[in-house]
Amino acid sequence: MANIENIKKYKHLHMVGIGGVSMSGIAEILHHWGFKVTGSDANSSEITDKLIKSGIPVKIGHDLENLKDADAIIYTAAIKKDDPEMLEARKLNIPLIERCDFLGELTRSFGNTIGISGTHGKTTTTSMVSVCFLKANLDPNIQVGGILKQIDGNYKIGNSEYFIIEACEYVESFLKFRPKAEIILNIDNDHLDYFKTFDNIKNAFIKYVQLLPKDGLLVINADDKNCLDLKDYTASSYITYGIDNINADFIAKNITFNNDGFAEFDVYKNNKFYEHIELSVPGKHNVLNALSCISLCDYYGISSKNIKDALIEFTGAHRRLEFKGSFNSISVYDDYAHHPTEIKATCEALNNKKFNESWVIFQPHTYSRTKNLLDDFVDALSRFDHVIIADIYAARETNTYGVSSKDIVDRLNSTRTSKPCQYIPDFNKIVSYVKQHAKQNDIVLTLGAGNITELGPMLLV
Repeated sequence: MANIENIKKYKHLHMVGIGGVSMSGIAEILHHWGFKVTGSDANSSEITDKLIKSGIPVKIGHDLENLKDADAIIYTAAIKKDDPEMLEARKLNIPLIERCDFLGELTRSFGNTIGISGTHGKTTTTSMVSVCFLKANLDPNIQVGGILKQIDGNYKIGNSEYFIIEACEYVESFLKFRPKAEIILNIDNDHLDYFKTFDNIKNAFIKYVQLLPKDGLLVINADDKNCLDLKDYTASSYITYGIDNINADFIAKNITFNNDGFAEFDVYKNNKFYEHIELSVPGKHNVLNALSCISLCDYYGISSKNIKDALIEFTGAHRRLEFKGSFNSISVYDDYAHHPTEIKATCEALNNKKFNESWVIFQPHTYSRTKNLLDDFVDALSRFDHVIIADIYAARETNTYGVSSKDIVDRLNSTRTSKPCQYIPDFNKIVSYVKQHAKQNDIVLTLGAGNITELGPMLLV
């Protein structure tokens, strides 16, 4: 049911960095619609293997041959200007389109693009909304920033006007989209390498909600004042949700947690009992995520029973407090949290579980975030019993900030006299240290947005 007139001029699209979570979803959608799609990526992965199996040629390394025949090149922001394929495209005068710009074009192809945004919780909430739409047999198109079990991947091609998409605020990429409905989960200090100030972050969200049409929908967190303010910047309908703000349209009451840290609670809509909800993901923050999902899905006519059944079946997105296994009666979890607010929420969720002591192995993500939020990282990490810090994962940056992981370690150790924080840059040495010191019924958590996720399986060997 998509209208693809706006992109029909491109017969062959070549994608540089096709193995990315978002890029691969775009590639599959285009391939499904009959476009010729080719691509390249620096590394092979499960995603590139799946693309190849789908019939999309993928070159590991540089692919100048397929590029020469392309009508346009789609590239990710991580691709550098001196990349050989980028240089060749410019030499041949082939149009270059950044990923978020092209994704914006895709959102215009659907009559009902639903964007889930906010500083934290986007992937989980996008996943929750997706499973509810699937449960209601609405056959949505989906693009999510993680692996979702219900669709066996990070995207789904449906046959409906619904396009459920994770909308990221970084470099204001979500301003390229054309949403019919938006969920705004929270607004927090992040990506200061780009935004510089919190006011700039909030202004980006203001511009985002102004994209909504008059017959659109805004769903906002009433417990977050900065979110609540957004209703004043749109003519669309809006729905509020919350736990602490009793004036919200949807609220959660009687919240309890089981031994796994999973919540169950009563939902009230406009002060009337709506449904009793049970979650299969831990933490109070996921109660808020679920409320946002419930608010939106109820608006779209999905029954409370379908919502209830979908949410209890949702066991979490990839790398969201994901259980990896155990060794010597020690449980190992992995989580993507890389911002102090996310770390605090993850710690709170972990503390709802039953265990002896907690171990966190944290890999800071980007020098700018580490420098700007250093004190907040120290505060968040101090909540764990044992702390190990790996080297900063540079991602897109070089260290012009004069910061290192040792700064977190030194600051933490100045505030705690027992169980000192350890700086261990080598993954193999981290594994040896944890295996030597962790005890039965402890929980070990690998934490961060970089390659720290590789450490969990090393512990389980």
